[in-house]
Amino acid sequence: MAEAIRMPKMSDTMSEGVIANWNVKVGDKVKVGDILAEVETDKATMDMESYYDGMVLFIGIEKGKAVPIDALIAIIGKEGEDYSSLLLSDVPTIVVAPVPVVEIPVAVIEEPAASVPQEKINAVAIRMPKMSDTMIDGTIHTWLKKVGDKVKAGDIIAEVETDKATMELENFEDGTLLYIGIEAGQSIKVDGIIAIIGEEGSNWKALLSESKPTVSAPVITRKVEPVLVQVAAPSAIVEIPSTPIQILTADGRLMASPLAKALAADKGIKLTEIQGSGEGGRIVKRDVDNFKPAAPVAVETKATSVNIAAGVESFEDLPLSQMRKTIARRLTESKFSAPEFYLTMEINMDKAMVARTSMNEVSPVKISFNDMVIKAAAMSLSKHPAVNSYWMGDKIRRNHHVHIGMAVAVEDGLLVPVIRFANTKSMSQIAADTKDLGGKAKSKQLQPKDWEGNTFSISNLGMMGIEEFTSIINPPESCIMAVGGIKEIVAVKEGTFYATNVMKVTLTCDHRVVDGATGAAFLVTFKQLLEDPIKLLV
Repeated sequence: MAEAIRMPKMSDTMSEGVIANWNVKVGDKVKVGDILAEVETDKATMDMESYYDGMVLFIGIEKGKAVPIDALIAIIGKEGEDYSSLLLSDVPTIVVAPVPVVEIPVAVIEEPAASVPQEKINAVAIRMPKMSDTMIDGTIHTWLKKVGDKVKAGDIIAEVETDKATMELENFEDGTLLYIGIEAGQSIKVDGIIAIIGEEGSNWKALLSESKPTVSAPVITRKVEPVLVQVAAPSAIVEIPSTPIQILTADGRLMASPLAKALAADKGIKLTEIQGSGEGGRIVKRDVDNFKPAAPVAVETKATSVNIAAGVESFEDLPLSQMRKTIARRLTESKFSAPEFYLTMEINMDKAMVARTSMNEVSPVKISFNDMVIKAAAMSLSKHPAVNSYWMGDKIRRNHHVHIGMAVAVEDGLLVPVIRFANTKSMSQIAADTKDLGGKAKSKQLQPKDWEGNTFSISNLGMMGIEEFTSIINPPESCIMAVGGIKEIVAVKEGTFYATNVMKVTLTCDHRVVDGATGAAFLVTFKQLLEDPIKLLV
């Protein structure tokens, strides 16, 4: 019996997934455990396994397309088996070309105006594809074809910058490029018309009759002339680095392939230092691989007044990354929907510092102060379950398990891997978890089980020298704790001055769930545990 393969829910916040790559094709035989495809979620790119033995009879979603959770994406069954009943029961979600076995109504790339039949237009509108589940608009980085060029299915016609990467836009139609709707460097909403491909002389303008694409301005870098000042310079040898001749697009952007950009970023090489050898001077992979820093040219100066540029004024408008857009949206919702209040407490860390030294003498994994904070918070949550709760809109969910979310800064924003059942783990187990999860977060290897289900979060900026700050609650949690650095201060007791070490923490609370007295009681317990750390080992 044929089995429908549907888009799985791979994270708690996932509403749709993008097929990053198909590892199989129609006609391939697969077994349970084989990787069918790579799926981009809102958190990571993950493998999608097969749970059936059989032959791939149908693939319904093209590479790079986004589909909602539970949408039909493939069918596995016996060779020659009739699977039309599965397709007919799933027509509303199918967004693919006609199926070879049975003819059913399906969506096409572009629906023409009702007054002009499709067969009379003989042209197809190419729209901005949804290349990630969180993508709202895309920027045309480079057009690789121009109006009048003959194109075939499979040709790469443009490079598109999304919220996650610069990706190649593949063509799926044979014909002539009749129209380009936006210029390189401009952005357009998903599904906006960016080009039209069809037969020469076709009535393609009818496809544009309904609406114009929403286009945003390209990224602009503004430069002004350098300011010159007169200085008396002695005789010297000034090294002037040689600069490669750069080929720029009409709007002043550097021509480079996405792969070349990624390699240059990994190697810490500036694209402006590389001489392109590709078509039209475009920088490609081999240019980055073969790059060697140019030797400076020695120029002798005289002991006289010379004009030296004091500096160049410039700025650059950077588009938002998709992760940054998601952070902005979720935390803005939290900030303006949850009535937050803040509780700050100062904790004496003298005994904790001594205890940590002793623990590390026997622990198989090095224990950090952050590990001690996580353990103390987990034990405090067990005693104060109201803080370990969710706001669910029409009810409050009190969690009986303690999963601590640990904020980790990554290149594009912030990820929050989860230490599960932290109240039941030893200090060395927590230390092992934090190191493992922190490394996975920075190398983008986290899986759904690593980031789902946190009941309370901790953000620690103490290692960066921050003494005190506040954090925004991550819904549906009701609290988050911001941890500052340990600072040595001078205190006084009974008229005697002495040195001591203190750390400040600030608890952000959702007043719909946690009252001031409840939050304060949690902090009192947390303080007692860190100021007498032997209790953490009980």
